[in-house]
Amino acid sequence: MTAVQVRVAHGSPCWVTLLVHDLDRAQAFYSALLGWGFTPGPAEPGGYLRATRHGAGVAGIGLAPELPAAPVEWTAYFAVDSADAASARVREHGGTVAVGPLSSGPAGRLAIAADLSGAFFGLWEGHEHLGWELVGEPGAPAWTELVTGDEPTAAAFYGAVFERQVVEADPSAVARGEEDATLRVAGQRVAGLRMTGLGQTRDLRDGPPRWRIYFTVADTDLTAAQCRALGGAVLVEPRDTPYGRVARLADPEGARFSVVAP
Repeated sequence: MTAVQVRVAHGSPCWVTLLVHDLDRAQAFYSALLGWGFTPGPAEPGGYLRATRHGAGVAGIGLAPELPAAPVEWTAYFAVDSADAASARVREHGGTVAVGPLSSGPAGRLAIAADLSGAFFGLWEGHEHLGWELVGEPGAPAWTELVTGDEPTAAAFYGAVFERQVVEADPSAVARGEEDATLRVAGQRVAGLRMTGLGQTRDLRDGPPRWRIYFTVADTDLTAAQCRALGGAVLVEPRDTPYGRVARLADPEGARFSVVAP
């Protein structure tokens, strides 16, 4: 399998990162669970690694700042033509830019932002590093979705920030777990917006509004069992969905993610 660098279309998820307190433990966990290898990434204080699958880049893991009570969470990055222009649109539409825009050396330019509900996400203007080199294969990213209590507001916000179409879901289909709102680029579904609330308890166990990351696996039940054995947790047991067999997991530091076997 050959790693391929392809420029991801503006407004599409393109990368995920995780900042942890114990880099060695995170390497051991994700290597055993998802079959990742690791290579040095851009020089960052304390270290930053690129996770690879069959030599192709799939994610980044680095050391978190030593801040009290700082949660350990995966962050989804979206490709943008200009991190500065996208950051300006975040502010214009009521969001917050927490970090940047700033240069990450020759790799690209980035910003970390939050939407109106407080869900964090990244903006990535790729130069040398364009993003994922493998998707949809075991160990690689599969899907990205926002868990939100206010789908219409989120749809308006992300549609404006990325200047892309957001198609809202039919409420009856959402209630059956068959459909979510989707962010679309050139008519293609690139990310989901999933409504959570008192009437939809399937998402209440996964915390406040956030971008949820899915990784592809060959066997969801086996991966869930391995997660427990490696010191992680199973937040939601494996279950069948219209998109495949899904489980919601957490690593030993509590970082939440999902896995799916198509």
